[in-house]
Amino acid sequence: MKVTEHLSRADGKTLFSFEVLPPRKGENIQNLFGNIEPLMEFKPPFIDVTYHREEYVYRKHPNGFLEKKTVRKRPGTVGICAAIKNRFDVDTVPHLTCGGFSKEETENALIDLHFLGIDNVLALRGDPIKTEPHFVPEPDGHAYASDLIEQITCMNHGRYLDEEQEDTFPTNFCIGTAGYPEKHFEAPNHGADLRYLKQKIDRGADYIVTQMFFDNEQFFNFEKRCRAAGITVPIIPGLKPFTAKSQLTMLPRTFYLNIPDELVDSIQACPDNTAVRQVGIEWCINQSRELMAHGVPCLHYYSMGKSESIRRVAAALF
Repeated sequence: MKVTEHLSRADGKTLFSFEVLPPRKGENIQNLFGNIEPLMEFKPPFIDVTYHREEYVYRKHPNGFLEKKTVRKRPGTVGICAAIKNRFDVDTVPHLTCGGFSKEETENALIDLHFLGIDNVLALRGDPIKTEPHFVPEPDGHAYASDLIEQITCMNHGRYLDEEQEDTFPTNFCIGTAGYPEKHFEAPNHGADLRYLKQKIDRGADYIVTQMFFDNEQFFNFEKRCRAAGITVPIIPGLKPFTAKSQLTMLPRTFYLNIPDELVDSIQACPDNTAVRQVGIEWCINQSRELMAHGVPCLHYYSMGKSESIRRVAAALF
């Protein structure tokens, strides 16, 4: 079932969903299942599965030469989606990025998802790899998420890259896209960021899921700007409970977000990460309650491979 169908059938009730990472190469999928199982009692209608593109590493040989190798540390997004769907009887939302895919490879990946009965996809540009100063698309790949969304929309209308194909079947994907309450770091200002988002909606995105934030006013203002710009699709807030003091610097550096003074002061006063986790859970519960009272259609939690804090948040809310 499509994400938008789940939202429309909820009859005003706020739903619960979360995002998981594929296991690292060589790890057992049972570890992932073990993180998902404690959250299933809260009846998530869908689970997101992230995609991790290749990275470049340099290995030094005994003769002193460096060999450039391409590695993917977390492969298996499509297989993980199918496995979760089979194991838990829940819809999955694979992330699909521009980075690492040509248009032909994108088309083939979407065909695989369609054959597996997966109805949803979250279309993202993706981040630059660590060895590149900025995002570089693949040869004959998409440079922007709006172009990726347009390709998926074309397939939903039965239009494939090979225009000479006849009697093509249309896919039927529900397309999600990312929104940034505090602005995407590459956008020059909020207005430009909103125009890029509107373009993604105009090209076929059916709903928005936001980057994590820790101040609900950021979300409320973002939602107002979206509605004023004529964006009417559902907007799902993304949340994450703090679990470690090191995240005070890691999260702003990685996701370009702001952390409220009150939360910073509370975390800095914690003697250890056990105390940090408790502060993070309480803050996330309070955030979630305010957003539920506001009437958001779903609360989406970023697990980053760990589910215990999210389980405790969900237990207080759902």
